[in-house]
Amino acid sequence: MYLNPDEYSGNIPQQEIESYLRKACRAADSLTFNRIVKSGFENLTDFQQELIKEAVILHMNFCYDNAELLNSPLSSYSIGGISMSFDRSKIVNVGGITTTSEVYNSLMQTGLCCRGLDI
Repeated sequence: MYLNPDEYSGNIPQQEIESYLRKACRAADSLTFNRIVKSGFENLTDFQQELIKEAVILHMNFCYDNAELLNSPLSSYSIGGISMSFDRSKIVNVGGITTTSEVYNSLMQTGLCCRGLDI
């Protein structure tokens, strides 16, 4: 994992932090085509490590705050004239991973998300 559970300070209950952390790290691995694993987190630059940690925390919070919507098979729904869907300008779906553009942009800055890159 790219973050120690003790480093997290957010609104996820203590007993659920490790589960969300594990899922967020797997998402980061998928979004970076497992280049973090291949290179070794400790071998990345401090800048890259910081961005990855930031992205993991942001993704953890996003998944916790939107757990019901993310686990639903519906893409949008309406009830009694009220409809709901994600704002596509703030949400990205890459390789089956749904996250915020802020998370993806943080990982993009590491240089590990480019499809044609072989590190």
